[in-house]
Amino acid sequence: MPEFIDAHGIAIVYDVHPAAGTPRGVVQLLHGVGEHAGRYAAVIEALVADGFTVYADDHRGHGRTGIRQHGEDRAKLGKLGPGGLRAAVAACRQFTGIIRAAHPGLPLVLLGHSWGSFLAQMLVDDDPAAYDAVVLSGSALRWPGDLNAAPLNARWAGPDATGVEWLSNDPAVGQAFLDDPLTTTVPLLKLFGPLDAARLFGKPRRDLGVRLPVLLMVGGDDPVGGPRSVHRLADAYRTRSGLTDVTTLVYPGARHEIFNDHCAPEVRADLLAWLDARIGRRD
Repeated sequence: MPEFIDAHGIAIVYDVHPAAGTPRGVVQLLHGVGEHAGRYAAVIEALVADGFTVYADDHRGHGRTGIRQHGEDRAKLGKLGPGGLRAAVAACRQFTGIIRAAHPGLPLVLLGHSWGSFLAQMLVDDDPAAYDAVVLSGSALRWPGDLNAAPLNARWAGPDATGVEWLSNDPAVGQAFLDDPLTTTVPLLKLFGPLDAARLFGKPRRDLGVRLPVLLMVGGDDPVGGPRSVHRLADAYRTRSGLTDVTTLVYPGARHEIFNDHCAPEVRADLLAWLDARIGRRD
């Protein structure tokens, strides 16, 4: 497994999935909290087949990185370690630099899901010129009232609930998450602590000064932010950041993990069609 060492000496594990044929672009994939990059096999396969090389790391404290970082203690999965959220963002930024150096001249797409979409928003605020397109799934406007403060599984609670029904309509997805030795169901606030959780708040930077296309994809029943919050995020990118190519797609009835819900084939097709319209082929 390739890895890089962050500013605090943590080894960040990642995977490289080479494009089928001549690559026309590169995707940096950012996973969500409590999970890891290995849960994105289907969307990675679709991107690779469509000519994109995909780089996907297991973030600070997560997945294979977290297991090594925490001395094989699975109970500590999801805890970010020294430097906290700021170090996690910095490591993702460092990863961007590694990808850019390996593929000079190729367009770079930033694809973030859930917490990974919040990391992506922060990266874009810091250096919008580093990316050629941004895709955010399961995202939200990072502002009080636009992020759900209640337990995410509240609307599906009941005597037979597993606690992860909020992820997908497919019970097999939730069960696979529970059975996965590299995931954790500990809530973000408990994993990160109140200070780092508060650091998640923020709005898109004003006047980004770039022509950056943004795609926002969300399930109609996503409890993290949902369509209302995502529409507010889209509006912020238009009115605050000055972006003109902002697309929002809502999948009725889908929950948080649209790449793992009943709509997954449609989501993958929509993602590829959006990318095809903005990143040309090099055959």
